[in-house]
Amino acid sequence: MEPKTLFDKIWDSHVVQSVEKGPDILYIDQHFIHEVTSPQAFNGLRKRGIPVFRPERTLATADHNIPTKDQDKPIRNELSRNQVDRLTENCRDFGIEYFGLNHPSNGIVHVIGPELGYTRPGMTIVCGDSHTSTHGAFGAVAFGIGTSEVEMVLATQCILQPKPGKMRISVNGKLGKGVTAKDVIMYIIFQLSTGGATGYFVEYAGSVIRDLSMEGRMTVCNMSIEMGARGGLIAPDNKTMNYLKDLPSFPRGFDWEALLTQWNSFKSDPGAVFDRELQFDGSLIRPMITYGTNPGMGMAIDDSIPEIGDIKAEDAPSFLKSLDYMGFKPGMKLLGHPVDYVFVGSCTNGRIEDLREFARIVKGRKKAPGVTALIVPGSKAVEKQAISEGINNILQKAGFELRQPGCSSCLAMNEDKIPPGKYAVSTTNRNFEGRQGPGSRTLLASPLVAAAAAITGKLSDPREFIR
Repeated sequence: MEPKTLFDKIWDSHVVQSVEKGPDILYIDQHFIHEVTSPQAFNGLRKRGIPVFRPERTLATADHNIPTKDQDKPIRNELSRNQVDRLTENCRDFGIEYFGLNHPSNGIVHVIGPELGYTRPGMTIVCGDSHTSTHGAFGAVAFGIGTSEVEMVLATQCILQPKPGKMRISVNGKLGKGVTAKDVIMYIIFQLSTGGATGYFVEYAGSVIRDLSMEGRMTVCNMSIEMGARGGLIAPDNKTMNYLKDLPSFPRGFDWEALLTQWNSFKSDPGAVFDRELQFDGSLIRPMITYGTNPGMGMAIDDSIPEIGDIKAEDAPSFLKSLDYMGFKPGMKLLGHPVDYVFVGSCTNGRIEDLREFARIVKGRKKAPGVTALIVPGSKAVEKQAISEGINNILQKAGFELRQPGCSSCLAMNEDKIPPGKYAVSTTNRNFEGRQGPGSRTLLASPLVAAAAAITGKLSDPREFIR
């Protein structure tokens, strides 16, 4: 039998029918929805007079529009309140399980899926959200879809989808002090650019990837989309199995031994052919920061912004436009640059491990005057665990506040906006113009870099603060 990649094994086993010289009809195991990309899909079902085909395969949560303070009160913003109300109605009318505001399982869709055991190896998973690739950390083929495709999945539990190419990115060696999973994926994106993986589904491999925690693997897979990939995945291993087995919320009634046998087969065969292979040395990676307005404009925290002569002629106008927006100059060092806001959270870095990393640096120290910090857990479960572990107390003593779960200022579809012209060190995944609020200036970084900025009031190397 011809050797197959992990991606091929999962994809091919879910093909219901192939359209000649066209896309595949792919069966979807798990569908996640939220309040932003689902209303039009439900309206389409109503107009056609059809039900959700398999409601038990869809899970809904409110995350993008919800506030992260005073969640016991009505949502003040009318548009946000309306979107959340529509999701509540749609889930009730179509029989879909819904974790709304104040539900103990509420949270960011790509945080609650794994922590509640809905994300499992070998699955196909979609959501009307580009960062659905997060779930690939469990050895699943997971990708974002558009609103019309959300309707398609609701109606048929299938989707028309062209099969992407296959890329393997191996990261070997050992990570240095203060280097996290976020730095790994930011480094890869910096090396490849925001279009370097367009048309591919990426499998991450190598000793660095194997050494990452499940939270770290989710961070890496989460940002696959930022280099143009359709998604990213990592072969399941003992770490994956133990994570799932230890979940209090993992669905009971499964034959665990049979599951393990099945999951252990989810790996690329020796000799399997990828369309493109890349290798990186993890020991070369340092704590990263972005300086521009796309995730590919990144560098090590102690480097300098490239000189204009180092930029391709065709890229120079956009490079200069980006720096002008950010208030930076070619060749400039960013260490010591003042910071106004720090945001820790999102589907990239809103898990308990991320809060622990932030707390590790701020413990026994104080928030810098003039810095506004938004520390936002990715789910009610993360919030509860942070309190039980005493992270909340560490934050409070240092002058920080642990807010309530939500997407928050990742994309500013709520009240957590960064004001015009202000600099925000953000643990999110995108630094586009106005992403965190009109005129806001975003610098993407890890929770450790964010913590160093929060206690110094300026861009600082976190390695100086790691005890």
